[in-house]
Amino acid sequence: MSLERKKLCAALAVLFILNIAVIGLAQRAEAVTYKQGSTGSVVTQIQQKLLNWGYYSGSVDGVYGSKTVSAVKYFQRSNGLSADGKCGPKTLAALGINVSETSQSTSGDVDLLARLISAEARGEPYTGQVAVGAVVMNRVASPAFPNTMSGVIYQSGAFTCLQDGQFWGTVTDSAYKAARDAINGWDPSGGAIYYFNPNTATSSWIWSRPIIVTIGKHYFCS
Repeated sequence: MSLERKKLCAALAVLFILNIAVIGLAQRAEAVTYKQGSTGSVVTQIQQKLLNWGYYSGSVDGVYGSKTVSAVKYFQRSNGLSADGKCGPKTLAALGINVSETSQSTSGDVDLLARLISAEARGEPYTGQVAVGAVVMNRVASPAFPNTMSGVIYQSGAFTCLQDGQFWGTVTDSAYKAARDAINGWDPSGGAIYYFNPNTATSSWIWSRPIIVTIGKHYFCS
C-alpha cells in the first residue's frame, strides 16, 4: 500500500471516529432534554423548583404537561433563555438541577424511602411526610450516619417501624410522592436529622435535641 493510500485510510478512520463521537454527544444532549410528555423524578424536581420560585402553580406529579411547559417558558423568558418550554442543559443548569446526580437515585431508593415514610408518617400532613424522608436524606449526607439510604434505614434502633413490623405494611401513594420530593431536595425539616412524636417518645435523650420545626405530630430536631 502506498504512503498516500495509508494517509487516506488513516484520515477516513479518524473521520469515522469523530462522527461516532458527535452522534454520541448528540444522543447525550437529547437524553438530558425534558419536554412535554416526559415523566419521572427529574420532572418532579423541575416542577418543585418552579413552584418554589413562583413560576408554577400546578401539581408536582412528575408529568411534564402543558402547565409545566408554560411555567418553563415563563422561567426561561425571565432568565434570558430561549423560551421553547423544554428543559435542556442550559435550563436545567439555571434551575440548579444536576441530572447526573439525580439519576443516581434508583427506583429501589424511592421504594425503600416510601416504605419508611408510610410506616412512620402515615396520616401526617404531606409536608410532614416529606420531612420524614428529608431526615433520612440528611442522615445519608451526615458523616455521623451510614452514607447510603439502606444503611440509614436499616441502622439498628434507628426507626421503630422496623421493630414493630409496620415497615412491611402497605405503602400509601402519598408516601411514594413524598419520597421522590425528599430525594429531589425538598427539606421541610430545615436540615433535621432526628424527629419524634412528643406524645409517645420515651427517651429522655431525644428531648435534649434542639427543635427546629414542628409539623403535624412530629418535632424535627438537630
